[in-house]
Amino acid sequence: MAQQREKGSHHVAAAARAARTRASRADSGQPGRRGGGAMDVFGGEVRRRDVFPLLVLHLIEREPAYGNRLIEDIEGITDGVISVNPNTIYPLLRDLEARGLIEGQWEHPDRRTRRFYSITAAGRKEYRRLVTELEPFLDSVIKSVTLIKREIYEDGSSRGR
Repeated sequence: MAQQREKGSHHVAAAARAARTRASRADSGQPGRRGGGAMDVFGGEVRRRDVFPLLVLHLIEREPAYGNRLIEDIEGITDGVISVNPNTIYPLLRDLEARGLIEGQWEHPDRRTRRFYSITAAGRKEYRRLVTELEPFLDSVIKSVTLIKREIYEDGSSRGR
């Protein structure tokens, strides 16, 4: 079983937790997809629906952060179920910055170490818009995953249990 990170009290998306199937855990001994490891679920419908930008804006709104810190925070919030590839986070950060939603500052400008991002006024406005717009979609994801889990595990007919 993968170690769980303790990062204080976070609101953990029920859909992310429910995404771990018992078959995956039995197969690999770890959460995530078959064969082990965490899932990078920020593609497909989730990306199209702006869920990933919403999460990143949420984390940056809470406190300024750099790319690797955001990756660690997302893995911590989801107990390691969701893993974010650097090739996913950094293009998003550049896009959010180009759109004026966040602004980045180098920790040490002369050495270009970590680039800390903070949310702008436009970013706060976009964050509030996404929070309102995406809640029904996230509720539908949670409902769908809950129904799938109930169908498989709670109806009493699951084989191999």
